[in-house]
Amino acid sequence: MLDTLDAAAVRRWCAGGLAALKRHQGEIDELNVYPVPDGDTGTNLVLTLTSAQQALAMDLDTHADGVSTAHGHALRLMARGALLGARGNSGVILSQILRGLADALAAAPQVRGRELAVALREATDAAYTAVARPVEGTVLSVVSAAAGAAEQAGSDELRVVARAAANAATAALARTPEQLPALARAGVVDAGGRGLCLLLDALVEVVTGESPERPEPGVPAVRQPVTVARETGSPEYAYEVQFLLDAEPTAVERMRQALVTIGDSLVVVGDAGTWQVHVHVNDVGAAIEAGVTAGRPYQIAVTRFADQPEPAPARSSGGRAAVVVASGAGIAELLAAEGAVVVPGNPSVGELLAAVRATGAARVVVLPNDPDAQAVANQVAEEAHRLGVEVAVVPTRSPVQALAALAVRDPRRRFADDVIAMAEAAGACRYAEVCRAGREALTVAGPCRAGDVLALVEGEVNLIGVDLVDTCVALVDRMLGGGGELVTLLVGADAPDGLVDAVRAHITARWPFVEVQVYPGGQPHHPLLVGVE
Repeated sequence: MLDTLDAAAVRRWCAGGLAALKRHQGEIDELNVYPVPDGDTGTNLVLTLTSAQQALAMDLDTHADGVSTAHGHALRLMARGALLGARGNSGVILSQILRGLADALAAAPQVRGRELAVALREATDAAYTAVARPVEGTVLSVVSAAAGAAEQAGSDELRVVARAAANAATAALARTPEQLPALARAGVVDAGGRGLCLLLDALVEVVTGESPERPEPGVPAVRQPVTVARETGSPEYAYEVQFLLDAEPTAVERMRQALVTIGDSLVVVGDAGTWQVHVHVNDVGAAIEAGVTAGRPYQIAVTRFADQPEPAPARSSGGRAAVVVASGAGIAELLAAEGAVVVPGNPSVGELLAAVRATGAARVVVLPNDPDAQAVANQVAEEAHRLGVEVAVVPTRSPVQALAALAVRDPRRRFADDVIAMAEAAGACRYAEVCRAGREALTVAGPCRAGDVLALVEGEVNLIGVDLVDTCVALVDRMLGGGGELVTLLVGADAPDGLVDAVRAHITARWPFVEVQVYPGGQPHHPLLVGVE
């Protein structure tokens, strides 16, 4: 039984937490709400904490500040390692939770119950700050419940507070389906929250020597229909407003909340002091007023989408660079031909940051091509800012959007304007992907069985079929039914012979005025990726 958390205990906690995550990795991956072969929260958490353990093992004193205690130094190493190894949204949030713990406990003479409670509250604040639009029913709710219970315990006994936090986290995890309808319809709990519960239980085991007995959260064989909120900009907003802002973080957060209520495509990046703000709205005055209320806005730019000119041909610039996350040899060649540095799919923060720094450019645009990679890219932007490199993240969710964005790069524009033009080009490219269902499930398009062909349009299951060619043809017809002049087809590594020829022939016959571009993408899991512009 430990009375205080020392450096040795921190190391045992990291090792025990990693072992627990590895044991339950498959289970957490299965909590993905879609039956597609890319549910990887468990994998991302394992990789993130593996990096944390490696940092502890190497014990590189690169951030020694002369103030941290031995346990504080160990926590800082753990947090820094998790940050550099963070993969996916779940890994980024976990790294911020560990950073909050380290910041709170680094200089504490000892870590007893009350100190742990304070640290859990700071970890909660750091986790919420890391998410642009916090959603309850996720890992955020779980860590918040843990912090609240730790505070309510009101004890100096470390074991009492650790147990209270872990028990409250488990209870909060069970409530996540009540808070998030998508989880309720899928019949699952939040995957990231499940991982955090395992870590808190590992902490209890280190402190008390006893492993908490928990019932295993079930994963249903058949899922209920689910929906995923789209994160691309809505066409209902007519204006784009962008400005730089000098303001305090608290004021920026209030501004962020105000802008969320009047528009979409909100991006606020920066650090304490100077921030870059971008939003799509109909009420331009209200957007600028929100900036004035928060601080001093300047370099204000307002664009009416209807007035935007055709983009100029892409050019290269020695002071700028583009880094793109993508899988598939063919896709990598296409993106490299557009002047981009390509990083293989699902990179860590450290790997993506290294690619950004290796460009040698002062201004870098990053195209993540995946929601999880976007969370990593956002963290890279913060890290790069501290190194004097300006990084802007264009929220692409597919390689076809990245190709559209890179096609409009123009160094004659201001960097910020170029980033916005790329974002607009990406947003104007509708994307879809075709894959095989990995398991039986119920989706918004109906029930599917393992091996069925799934066509996802902008992240949502749209069609379910048995024959790959027929499903791909129906998918293209459905997308072109909403308009389009250019179709881009990226052929996957496992695509059968004749697939793309059949799809192209169908488009030529039924949609004679639509241009078709076909490229060997070589991407795994998806025989076909489709873009419509």
